[in-house]
Amino acid sequence: MPDHRWYEEMGLDLHIELPDPWHGDSLEHLIRSRVDFAVAPTNRLLVRRERGERLVALAAINQLELETIQTLREKNILRPRDLVGRRLAMNPTPRGLAMIRHLVTLDGGNFDDVRIVDAGTRELRPEDLRAGLADASFGGYWAWETLMDSDVPEEERIVWPVRDIGAPAYHSYVLCAREETVEKSPVVTGAFLQATQKGFTAVASEPLAALPAYEQATPYLPSDLLARSLEAIAPSWLHEGTWGTIREPLMQEYTDWLVAHGILSDRQIWRDVLTPVLHSGSIQELV
Repeated sequence: MPDHRWYEEMGLDLHIELPDPWHGDSLEHLIRSRVDFAVAPTNRLLVRRERGERLVALAAINQLELETIQTLREKNILRPRDLVGRRLAMNPTPRGLAMIRHLVTLDGGNFDDVRIVDAGTRELRPEDLRAGLADASFGGYWAWETLMDSDVPEEERIVWPVRDIGAPAYHSYVLCAREETVEKSPVVTGAFLQATQKGFTAVASEPLAALPAYEQATPYLPSDLLARSLEAIAPSWLHEGTWGTIREPLMQEYTDWLVAHGILSDRQIWRDVLTPVLHSGSIQELV
């Protein structure tokens, strides 16, 4: 929606920065004060908070899980436990490995017999699987990678959103800030949240209205892919018609799961990323 200027109307001069991977992820840029706000996976925020970084969650971007396991019908992998003895390409982070262990074990398989192929940050395409680089892949999103054009016909591909095969419930991404920003600049933070809420809410009701803005920001990506992604992802932004709601039951369930798998040690750490925001009346009034 390029004709709307919600941030300008709130008196904000917004600059969107892409993280430089050589200098860390979005939260690293945030903690180093290179940006004021950042979008990040919930688990990364919780890990950083537990190790003492004063970061908080302001709003939920997604209300559900985005990741998938992908394979091809010719691989004869028909359920998670069929990954046993097969090659699974993924970025073998502690949390990623824990998710695969959880899904395979839940389905009665022995995770230790899954052959992990370290793909780094690369997401394998169906063509890569057909070429023999791996038998399946984990990490691609059902609202992005799985929508990309492929030489492999759709009917020959298998895509399992992890939410359908036993993953815990969680917010895939949250909007984050330094606790210092919330405390020292509550009006600016509230204005930013209000403008952001307006934008997400508007696009959620009419996803393709945002296509021109996406085309301008990412002119190197096919318009049809952007359109399909917008239509797929938009419903994930709202909970009961409202954008940004951080649901405490999801935060508790996900934190418990991360503790159970050795990613975190404090089952109450999720409260620390929320309490400073929830107790800031000026922000709640603005939003």
